Amino acid sequence: MYMTSAEIREAFLEFFRTKGHQLVSSSSLVPHDDPTLLFTNAGMNQFKDVFLGKEQRSYVRAASSQRCVRAGGKHNDLENVGYTARHHTFFEMLGNFSFGDYFKKEAINYAWEFLTEVAKLPKERLLVTVYETDDEAFQIWNEQIGVPADRIVRIGDKSPEKKFESDNFWQMGDTGPCGPCTEIFYDHGEHIWGGPPGSPEEDGDRFIEIWNVVFMQFNRQADGTMDPLPNPSVDTGMGLERIAAILQGVHSNYEIDIFQTLIKHAAQIIGTEDLESKSLRVIADHIRSCAFLIADGVMPSNEGRGYVLRRIIRRAVRHGNKLGAKGAFFNRLVPVLANEMGAAFDELKSQIPVIEKVLKVEEEQFARTLDRGLQILDDALVELEGTQIPGELVFKLYDTYGFPADLTADIARERELTIDQEGFDREMEAQRKRAQSASSFDKDYNADLNVQHCSEFVGYDKLNDNTKVVSLFTKSGETIERLQAGQEGIVVLDHTPFYAESGGQKGDIGSLRMNDGAFAVTDTQKSGNAVVHHGYVEFGEIYVGEELTADVDERYRKTTALNHSATHLLHATLRQVLGEHVQQKGSLVGPDRLRFDFSHFESLSIGTLQQIEHIVNQQIRRNNPVQTNVMNIEDAKRSGAMALFGEKYDDDVRVVSMGEFSTELCGGTHVERTGDIGFFKIISEAGIAAGVRRIEAQTGQAAIDMMHSLGNQMSEMSSLVKGDTHSIADRVRQTVDRMRSLEKEVEQLKAELAKHKGASLTDSVVEINGIKVLVNQLDGADPKSLRGMVDDLKNRLGSGIVVLGVPGDNKVSLIVGVTKDLTSKVKAGELVNMVAQQVGGKGGGRPDMAQAGGSDTAALPDALASVNEWLSERL
Repeated sequence: MYMTSAEIREAFLEFFRTKGHQLVSSSSLVPHDDPTLLFTNAGMNQFKDVFLGKEQRSYVRAASSQRCVRAGGKHNDLENVGYTARHHTFFEMLGNFSFGDYFKKEAINYAWEFLTEVAKLPKERLLVTVYETDDEAFQIWNEQIGVPADRIVRIGDKSPEKKFESDNFWQMGDTGPCGPCTEIFYDHGEHIWGGPPGSPEEDGDRFIEIWNVVFMQFNRQADGTMDPLPNPSVDTGMGLERIAAILQGVHSNYEIDIFQTLIKHAAQIIGTEDLESKSLRVIADHIRSCAFLIADGVMPSNEGRGYVLRRIIRRAVRHGNKLGAKGAFFNRLVPVLANEMGAAFDELKSQIPVIEKVLKVEEEQFARTLDRGLQILDDALVELEGTQIPGELVFKLYDTYGFPADLTADIARERELTIDQEGFDREMEAQRKRAQSASSFDKDYNADLNVQHCSEFVGYDKLNDNTKVVSLFTKSGETIERLQAGQEGIVVLDHTPFYAESGGQKGDIGSLRMNDGAFAVTDTQKSGNAVVHHGYVEFGEIYVGEELTADVDERYRKTTALNHSATHLLHATLRQVLGEHVQQKGSLVGPDRLRFDFSHFESLSIGTLQQIEHIVNQQIRRNNPVQTNVMNIEDAKRSGAMALFGEKYDDDVRVVSMGEFSTELCGGTHVERTGDIGFFKIISEAGIAAGVRRIEAQTGQAAIDMMHSLGNQMSEMSSLVKGDTHSIADRVRQTVDRMRSLEKEVEQLKAELAKHKGASLTDSVVEINGIKVLVNQLDGADPKSLRGMVDDLKNRLGSGIVVLGVPGDNKVSLIVGVTKDLTSKVKAGELVNMVAQQVGGKGGGRPDMAQAGGSDTAALPDALASVNEWLSERL
């Protein structure tokens, strides 16, 4: 039964909707509040806190089509992508979930019903696995579903010493929720090599896993104890690409509709007719991960998620270059991808211009980086001893400059050299281990704050409230019954007026007042469904069950609200002035200022910034009421409310409206009317990443104080240049022009002085084996003039070698010049390094000109004195 990828996705979700499941949108590829993950890599990620009991949802059954990336950290098969049938950086995981509702029987029946009745897969082609001791799952498959016993494979532990370490036993980490799983495999037929799971030939391609059902049954403690979970749950996953390959009658995922469309367009853009090229597969895979990562706010950079994105982009571009691509090509695939997947993922469709621009900028930058890498390689080859390029250098070029190892090998072959492949592989393996240790689930999930309470936030309309303590923790997170004076700790209240940090808004500060004590709240955060108040006991003590009064710092809250409401007005203004491509990429709202990151590709002119300020202040003066309404999230989106980047929303959301000008989903605190903001002033605007700009601004009294400060500075500058505030610009311009003119005169005089000084140096020339050599220490010379001086001396000598050293303040400048007729005998880079090592430095350059630096000025005379002996051995 042929089904397109889009039809499969729709059929899966509709099937589980009819089974009482809440359809949940895919979460961002950037995991929300989860430092253990580099990227979202499984459908269960967004439900992890629900499985852990830290979060409650309004439903107990859910289904989703989750976009996933596995290209860094623990799950990293980047080098295999494009060369195997099923490795991808980006994939979709279709999943259904039960949070303490149904369990093994229903989960197995749902999976079998969808595969055999909806997808119409032949039952005789399906084979299942169960955990070796999971007799219950075996019985359900065999007696209720009717799968023959010889098509049910029991998979045990990998070794007797490693209990529960099995392909059919899932665990979130070394501790926490875990349990057996059952997998469904599809048999592609005897014509493809491979054996069933558990056999020596299981790594073949005949039997392919298509569905995994995890039964979260136990809570594993640090000592290995398996405690039964009070509410056993279900987590399932089926790769869309894998099931699409089966239903479309092909063996490789790259032959399904989505990939074939991308491959054909990539071939057309690049100008190749080889549709079987592995490089086209790489490009088709990588455009999906790159586009979705950028849509979810990741930007190319040299660290973290941005570094992984940059590596993927560069790998795709390199494969395009191998096929003969001319100029930027990768970005041109974005509209094709959006046409294929935009209907299911609106965040992709709405950001086409942003994604295209980021990719184009990165492609162009990589082209320049390749040039820089070539220059570094050329410089390194000048000093190379032997015929092999060290693996460390090959890796540095690859890791730092994105210079592919195979390209380095090509250049090496042209110069009759080789590369140290083993050394490069060692460096790559070390990098993989570093990446794995930086991103894993290896943490004790039972060591988090053990907060079962769901705190009610009551602070939208009031800043203080009478409440009581329900939990106390030490600063390190240990449960405790009371805290004494001077102790730091964490307090959980029955209900609270304190706003917990969320959506870019900082958490409230204030105090908790008891009958005989006070607790200073220095920060407010979330832990699952609980609001946790961090701080210390000022005097007295605080204990569990104590009734108290919670007081939020009024000034802190209100000044923060001014900046938060202004952020909404700024967001709407940017979209009006710059275009609908503007998307929020992050924000930070506190009492002193606001910071707003957004997608845009060029700096904003002074005129544009003034226009933005004018519109925001115009909206402030209109004094529109700030209204909030709680509604279903889908209804909110249909009403035109904008969702903020990176924020996780509940089923019911707050919609904050400021007249007809701004409507956003937001759980933060705001002013009552826009006029309360008073005044808005931009402090700075700058780029922080490719395609991402940042505006910082102030509001209210802080903005007015800043304007007063600027006015005072203007008055002071007017006095210094003997003008007034109206003529200060002309006066400063005249002063700067005069300063530049004088600097130019000074440089000319320095050059003339250096020329005369160089002419007098020719009296110090000696001959070594018939070669003219000039070695001299120049006290008080300008290091910037050395290159010109050496060129002049080389011209005067006609043929010869020049070595000059300049001592400075704890610094030595060295330069060596060799006329071109002598570079076969003496290379400037080798000579300058010999001298530099004696003064605590190093350097390099071309064979005819090289410079170096050092720090030991006292050693300079002896270092220069060693030159003649060194040259005597070589001339």
